Amino acid sequence: MQANLENFTGDFMRTCTDPASATSLPNGTVATSATRPNFPIKPGKLFINGEWRDASSGKTFDVIDPTTEEVVAQIAEGTKEDTEAAIAAARISFERGSWGQMSGHERGEILWRVGDLFHKYGEELAFLQAKEMGRLFTDSMAIDIPHLANVFHYFAGWASKIEGSVKQTTKGLHTYTLREPLGVIAAITPFNFPLILSVHKFAPALAAGNTIVHKPASSTPLSAIKVAEIMQEAGVPDGVFNLVPGPGSTVGHTLSTHPDVHKVAITGSTASGIRVIKDSADTLKHLTMELGGKSANIIFADADLDAAAETAYYGMFYNKGEICYAGSRMLIERSVYNEVLERVVEWAKRTKVGEPLDPDSQMGPIANQSEYNNVLRYMDIGKQDGARLVAGGKAVDIGTGKGYFVEPTVFADVNSDMTIAREETFGPILSVIPFDDFEDAIRIANNNQYGLVSGVHTLDIKKAHRAATRLKAGTVWVNTWGHFDPSSPFGGYKMSGYGRENGWEALEFYLQTKTVWVDLS
Repeated sequence: MQANLENFTGDFMRTCTDPASATSLPNGTVATSATRPNFPIKPGKLFINGEWRDASSGKTFDVIDPTTEEVVAQIAEGTKEDTEAAIAAARISFERGSWGQMSGHERGEILWRVGDLFHKYGEELAFLQAKEMGRLFTDSMAIDIPHLANVFHYFAGWASKIEGSVKQTTKGLHTYTLREPLGVIAAITPFNFPLILSVHKFAPALAAGNTIVHKPASSTPLSAIKVAEIMQEAGVPDGVFNLVPGPGSTVGHTLSTHPDVHKVAITGSTASGIRVIKDSADTLKHLTMELGGKSANIIFADADLDAAAETAYYGMFYNKGEICYAGSRMLIERSVYNEVLERVVEWAKRTKVGEPLDPDSQMGPIANQSEYNNVLRYMDIGKQDGARLVAGGKAVDIGTGKGYFVEPTVFADVNSDMTIAREETFGPILSVIPFDDFEDAIRIANNNQYGLVSGVHTLDIKKAHRAATRLKAGTVWVNTWGHFDPSSPFGGYKMSGYGRENGWEALEFYLQTKTVWVDLS
């Protein structure tokens, strides 16, 4: 994943410099408006116990294309009864089905096939993400699809390596531990990276031998339905993987409160995470919380300023800024403040906002109308709070009169008391904050309720390491931003949540330990 991301970052930056740059599609042809992908979108159903079915109420909900504001599909709306049926199927499959009886090698073979199928259906998955939430097709193909396959292949290898240990205890006693799956896992996933943030939960949970009920964001069920089809095609047994789209107040609440659900893994806002924690308290569920962020990206005067400015731009405006790890607070040392700010503003003003299936587009639409309205609200708040608007700040018409498009927006001379520096705006809004010295930078960076990621730009390796140890964040990127790998854990400090995804560390959150004592005397 890292190598792919590095290559893509370079392509992304060159395209911003030269909007006429060509982008290659996976088959090696040059993408033009005539080669835009197109796949049929059929009405979506629930997937429970290996069967596709309508909602028990017969109700459906609309999926809206954020580019055209048109309905592209109608999806079965899961009810409490449907959710309970999915939980029951997952519980029976876990307790009596073949999944728990399989060897780790057998589970690993199935998970490896799942990874291969992400490659097979990559273009269709990328197309569905573009239609349901405006993610650039080229971004999905360059980043998401290889990463999805890598994650499943990585955890497929772990499936046969989950083991306990023998303990040296009192003479005459044989003591050993077993590492066992938890049971039924509820995966509640968001709209901004519907594929990646789902797979980060599915792969370790299944590798550990658990079963799953997935509740995707209501605005992004299309790619989730395709993933369920992939699971079925790969040979995942009936009941092991279940899908129930629907509102959080119904489906999500049922999953969070039901006694037969043993763990909830959620990526979402901090407010959503708090609701799940409260709902799950009575049944003492295991939890993984990957929540909000307001990440600081620190640029010291001794950094490579050209590279730092490009990285800061990418770290903020990639995926329209709809990223929990967006570097939405850019801290610049005062002596180079204007110089770096000018570079970032230039990048922002060059960005081509357009249709996500257009290979020349560099930023697509905000994922849905609610988020679009929220982003525009934060733009107005930034102006009202006295921040200096130096780029963007309003909606964009790409020539169709439709779509949830906004400009990449940069506010300068922001201070930590301003709303746009404190709250997660979850859109392309960058707050630029000056600082005086090392201690001032660390103080400002840590002066926030969130602690998901941070960035440090400096050519002084000692300073970089000192900063990394002082920053209160689950990830620190030095002279880079946004790198992920299936082997490397990701998660937050403070109000950004707890638990980890990716790496062997993620498996720990889907397993429990049993100690066995045997009297040999």
